[in-house]
Amino acid sequence: MDFELSDEQRGLVDSTRSVLVRRSSVTRSRELIDAPEGFDVELWKDGANLGWPALGIAERDGGLGAQVIESALVCAELGYGLAATPFIPVAVAADALAGSDAEGKPKLLQMISEGSLIAGWAFAEWGQPWGLSGIGATALATDSGYRLSGTKVCVQDADAAQVLVVDALLDGAPARFVVPTDTPGVRIRRQQTLDVTRSYCDVAFDDVELEVSALLLSGDSAQQTITRSMHLSTVLVCAELVGIGQRLLGMTVDYVKERHQFGRPVGSFQAVKHKCADMRIWVQASTAATYHAALTLDAPDADADHAVSVAKAYVSEAVSRVAGEALQLHGGIGFTWEHDLHLYLRRARTDALLCGDAAFHHERLCHLLETATA
Repeated sequence: MDFELSDEQRGLVDSTRSVLVRRSSVTRSRELIDAPEGFDVELWKDGANLGWPALGIAERDGGLGAQVIESALVCAELGYGLAATPFIPVAVAADALAGSDAEGKPKLLQMISEGSLIAGWAFAEWGQPWGLSGIGATALATDSGYRLSGTKVCVQDADAAQVLVVDALLDGAPARFVVPTDTPGVRIRRQQTLDVTRSYCDVAFDDVELEVSALLLSGDSAQQTITRSMHLSTVLVCAELVGIGQRLLGMTVDYVKERHQFGRPVGSFQAVKHKCADMRIWVQASTAATYHAALTLDAPDADADHAVSVAKAYVSEAVSRVAGEALQLHGGIGFTWEHDLHLYLRRARTDALLCGDAAFHHERLCHLLETATA
């Protein structure tokens, strides 16, 4: 498979990295720790001007009509710059809205593509597996619409979102709803997580009354688009991990070139060279697995289930190993609060758990293999 970037893709990558450098995204993310705002608003405005939120939205809906690989390239750069933006939840929510025939879809997608609306995706639930079987929230049909009940966890940037795409069970079957976060009965509480540079929230729905127009999809069509959202979210998390791995590798190589011990750079020692070489191999393999998975999401006959699980299983473990080696090779300075390394390590560990951890996707791959050979 050809992973060579086109001129347009290279321009997207370069412009994204340029704005991250200009905005000092790592410094700004550090400033946001314990701050009430969950993401860098000014950076997100710049990103909207570059078309980040419009990438996956069709041109007929006011977007750029790009493929998943373009979103993955941007996500890798955001990981490299440790940017605090709602890119992943906005991309997933926009994709979910695009797959429906909801009454207000055109307006919502137009606002998302302009960057004036922050949307999120509420899917995961406490103690439940990453999948359709993990949906426990329920919706009941009423005379005026629907009544939504349940709790979602790890909803990124829910405290900054104006609307959420919420997955629940309607008459025992999956269904998708668009829920404004200011609706009575919606309670959002920010979590304390390992990743201190990003906002994750618990969202409770206490008998939330919704209009009929809030229903996006139900039944088989909802099941298909939920699976699509799971795949997309997983690939984008993998892409962010790739960017983190690239930054940790570069940061470590620069450090071992400068750090001297016994009168010579520590990077000249064979053991250190081997560790850096291993880190590079892990990052390159993670990049290939992630971009392959991204390409399968836009290929009609590709086995997306298999490609996405391969990517998440491998990348979660590989970038975690990269982070561990980076910490070891930095020595004592890597353990300090002032150094940026721990911020990347925190996000890498958190991303490794999101969208199903490595163990979950290894089991998923075994199940797919059993199904194929049955």
